[in-house]
Amino acid sequence: LLSLCYTEEAAVIVSGLKDTDVFVGESATFTCELSHPGVKNVQWWLDGSPLHNNFVTEISEQDGMVHTLTLNDVACHDSGTVTFRAGSLISSAKLLVKGTSFLE
Repeated sequence: LLSLCYTEEAAVIVSGLKDTDVFVGESATFTCELSHPGVKNVQWWLDGSPLHNNFVTEISEQDGMVHTLTLNDVACHDSGTVTFRAGSLISSAKLLVKGTSFLE
């Protein structure tokens, strides 16, 4: 008998976050794909601070499996570690925002 009821523990990260370099004022997008939907307690973090959906931070999911974070109009101080957490699963990547020396 094949059970179609997945438990949270059975979920795995199929494709994790990747380090991203962008310039000031650009958008940075991070994507994490899970093996199946239904994982609870999904949260994005930047340097330990939880992120929430707003006009600068776009958080979305597709089919409950592909989770996407887009940071719009990034500034130098946005550089840091982006972390995706879904239940007990964690994926992290570095965000490097590159400025131009002649622009303040």
